Amino acid sequence: MTDTQVRPPLPPFTLETAIEKVRLAEDGWNSRDAAKVAQAYSVDTKWRNRAEFANNREEAEGFLARKWKKELEYRLIKELWAFGGNRIAVRYAYEWRDDSGNWFRSYGNENWEFEADGLMKRRFACINDMPIKESERKFFWPLGRRPDDHPGLSDLGL
Repeated sequence: MTDTQVRPPLPPFTLETAIEKVRLAEDGWNSRDAAKVAQAYSVDTKWRNRAEFANNREEAEGFLARKWKKELEYRLIKELWAFGGNRIAVRYAYEWRDDSGNWFRSYGNENWEFEADGLMKRRFACINDMPIKESERKFFWPLGRRPDDHPGLSDLGL
């Protein structure tokens, strides 16, 4: 499958462009706009997210829509872990609550592989959810993009 869309920065990644790609992904996911976020993935993208698999962009969009209906007040921070060529590894944490008011911090790692056009071809995620008290939350910015002056994962000791 082909797609004429181009999503800079493009591989091969440098330290600067890998950091930029990670921040763009974080910003997209913090928008909680499944249709918009899905456009960052190739039409034939392959995902593993916990025990769920997506085999194309349409399935990835459906996954994201379901995710953000369940994970309310979603706020995410991603951090570059490693990169090389057309691949990036990230670690991340996000906070959310369920519809009963229970809070969680989810920790994870993702491995990404990109096409030459900058669209993500493969995404493999491992995630663990930890129940937290509302008083233990660390992510307090208004819903949407994390402000540039908000601490990252390492700054927060996560």
